[in-house]
Amino acid sequence: MHSDPLAAEPEDIFMWRRLDGRLTTSGQPKESELHAIAGLGVRHVVNLALHTHEMALANEGASVRALGMAYTHIPVDFEKPTEQDFHRFTAAMKGLAGETVHVHCIANLRVTAFVYRYERERLGVEDQKARLMLESVWRPGGVWAAFIGDEHARALPHRFAGRDY
Repeated sequence: MHSDPLAAEPEDIFMWRRLDGRLTTSGQPKESELHAIAGLGVRHVVNLALHTHEMALANEGASVRALGMAYTHIPVDFEKPTEQDFHRFTAAMKGLAGETVHVHCIANLRVTAFVYRYERERLGVEDQKARLMLESVWRPGGVWAAFIGDEHARALPHRFAGRDY
């Protein structure tokens, strides 16, 4: 599948973010929005949400594959992100080096935390730069603050861009 250089960014997809020329993220895309993602030349979709969530697409993997993209599902419990989840994510991203990838969950919360940590720990991106996309969506508290290594925010509630700051 080739990208259309005139294709507009599908910014109507919930919490759409573009990190760079090969990585985009969002909340749960609708079935019709998967077409827009494919039109950008995305070759692989990684889903960090649970298939059991009420907003999850039924048979998302089949829908993604029908559009010519590959699909990886790494189900991450929002209440308990684990090191194993992170290792599975980093292995997937390493295997997709050079590919055009879209990573999503339900609200782009899991994804921005995973991408922030991945950039900082695996790619050596400076913390302040890696934090830009994360903080364009939220500032994690609780277990997610612990997951990203932000110990001083562990006792704080989650804060959301546009609402809490």
